[in-house]
Amino acid sequence: MSNYLSTKSSTTGNSLKPSILLIHGLWMTPLSWEDWILHYQSRGYQVIAPGWPGVDERTPQDIRENPSPMNGKSIGDVVNKYESIIKTLPTPPIIIGHSFGGLFVQILLSHGLGAAGVAIAPATPAGILALPFSTIKATFNVLANPFDYNSTVPLSESDFHYAFGNHLNPPESKVQWEKYSVPAAAHVLWQGALGGLHSKSKSGEGHVDFEKANRAPLLLIAGTEDHVVPKSVVEKEMAAYKGPAVVELKIFQGRTHGVVNQTGWEEIADFAVQWVEKQLSV
Repeated sequence: MSNYLSTKSSTTGNSLKPSILLIHGLWMTPLSWEDWILHYQSRGYQVIAPGWPGVDERTPQDIRENPSPMNGKSIGDVVNKYESIIKTLPTPPIIIGHSFGGLFVQILLSHGLGAAGVAIAPATPAGILALPFSTIKATFNVLANPFDYNSTVPLSESDFHYAFGNHLNPPESKVQWEKYSVPAAAHVLWQGALGGLHSKSKSGEGHVDFEKANRAPLLLIAGTEDHVVPKSVVEKEMAAYKGPAVVELKIFQGRTHGVVNQTGWEEIADFAVQWVEKQLSV
């Protein structure tokens, strides 16, 4: 996998700008950010896009052939890896995450890390009960078998089309499925699904402090055609934030859960970084 998808920063960025840390979601790898990485580098940012534990710097093909390093990995395992990376950086980064990566953005900001955060189609923090039918359908291959709790589970071609590629025709969706999709850590999905039954006020791996006063600015992004994290779910996340720290919600028409690779992804990428630049006066 190319160096710009590793934990190492690119050397092309402007040292006066914070770096950008990109966090991929379930069933994906850092490769899903390939266009965003180049786009942000062209704007003078240093960009890092590390894989989850077990994904690391492996290619999608490597992971499909041997997904076992992801077995049993939890939300805490993933967050701990990104916390460790952030603490090695000279300045707090801008953290941008998609899907479960968006949940991790919220957790990391809640832990006092990051200069700003952007959570795109974010999975829900603990205490937010939101499992609409489309979410259950999109993730049913995992939820239907609790005995897979500590294993890895792939998405079939048709499941990927419903979950990530519903803006595409089946042949187009198949191309993205073959390029990007990998088996996912079932443990993480189960933690997210069951986290809605927990109290917002209690601690835990999926916990976010919604009232944290000194949290970095946070932007939540939703798409109107998202089957995995519908905009109604992101609106619930937005409503949970009660503290004085900046949090805003932006809804994009026609965007699906495959938003980071959907035609016109530049609109979302640019809106996100421009919002952050305004908040940070960069």
